[in-house]
Amino acid sequence: MKQGLRILIVGTADTKADELQFMKRCIEAQGASAAIMDVGVLGVPSFQPEYPNGSVAVAAGTTLAAIAALGDENAAMTQMAQGAVKLALDLYRAGQVHGVLALGGTMGTDLALDVMAALPLGMPKLIVTTVAYSHLIAPERLAPDLMMILWAGGLYGLNTICQSILSQAAGAVLGACSTVVVSVPNQPRVAIGSLGKSCLSYMVRLTEGLTARGYEPVVFHCTGIGGRAMETLIEQDQFVAVFDFALGEVTNHLNGSVVSAGPSRLEGAGRRGVPQLVAPGASDMIDVQSWLPLPPRYAERPYHAHNRLIGSVITTEDERRELARTIAAKLATSKGPTALLLPRHGVHEWDRPDQPLHAPQAHAAYMDEFRRCVQDPIELHDLDVHINDDSFVDAALAIFDRWVAEGKIPAGVRKRSLRKVLSTC
Repeated sequence: MKQGLRILIVGTADTKADELQFMKRCIEAQGASAAIMDVGVLGVPSFQPEYPNGSVAVAAGTTLAAIAALGDENAAMTQMAQGAVKLALDLYRAGQVHGVLALGGTMGTDLALDVMAALPLGMPKLIVTTVAYSHLIAPERLAPDLMMILWAGGLYGLNTICQSILSQAAGAVLGACSTVVVSVPNQPRVAIGSLGKSCLSYMVRLTEGLTARGYEPVVFHCTGIGGRAMETLIEQDQFVAVFDFALGEVTNHLNGSVVSAGPSRLEGAGRRGVPQLVAPGASDMIDVQSWLPLPPRYAERPYHAHNRLIGSVITTEDERRELARTIAAKLATSKGPTALLLPRHGVHEWDRPDQPLHAPQAHAAYMDEFRRCVQDPIELHDLDVHINDDSFVDAALAIFDRWVAEGKIPAGVRKRSLRKVLSTC
């Protein structure tokens, strides 16, 4: 284990004293140190946290008494979250903490999500929570490298099952701190949105082409959380360009599917002025949980079960036209170079003529609505190809190369040897 590691433990010390101190002991038993930040408001803890709740309130620009006087638990914890974020960031910037471990039910998790989202990529962050990976948590609130573990059996009291969970969490964050490689690129990064190769295979040639040009391609699996992680990192200016070629999450959000990346999907690059190439890959489907009965409203639609987790039904012509208008409206707000590529012959492998989701009339209407809605300065490239054809990738890379030549995207650089990268682990 690396020497001098210090873990910040976040929780309400008035109600979770035993649990917080147990995790601290687990960490210290491994030769690291830990400090507890108390984010409770009303109660008095049975021990003295290193960062008491009064200090958290001061960091939020107020006092504990003023927060308690709000008389509203949601408003109170929202203000405490502001203080916890500032205090955690100050400690991180001062090099005084190397990882964060938070504990909570819905209240503590709500606060912890703000803290984790504010901390940079690569700083280990883990939440022990009663709502781990729950649909109660909005996708846009999840840090891209956040770890979670279910706080099983731990709502009230430090029983043996709870101890097993808390000790795993302490070990996980310590292990992450010991092995993490700091995310410092030696090449310009390019984000790519995609799905697996059985659906969207363009990414194979696209990543090869970008690598050959001196860029580091970073591919995101756009099944809800993946697209949200991409959006978050775009907002953090991690990429010099974006190939957003898998927009099913936009469709899903529009139609109420749980496979959503939130309402701001396909908006980060435009807001930040990051050059983006966009195509409606796999966006003519609505994703459903394949382990549940198909909703009655989809009963008559062609359906494809990808696996025992996720399946898809095709969208109607009207739904595709609405989606095209939604995508066009998002792109219209872009502050940077934006190109929309329209593959006339299909947007995923399952819509080819011999596949179960082939719907040529609806697809033609989809392409037509894009042509009607998209306006300058958005570049519209109407391509006589399928999205998985080699010629689609060639067209996308040609636009990318032109933007590089025009100075809109920084030039690629020679890659450092893999041996040198591995030596940092």
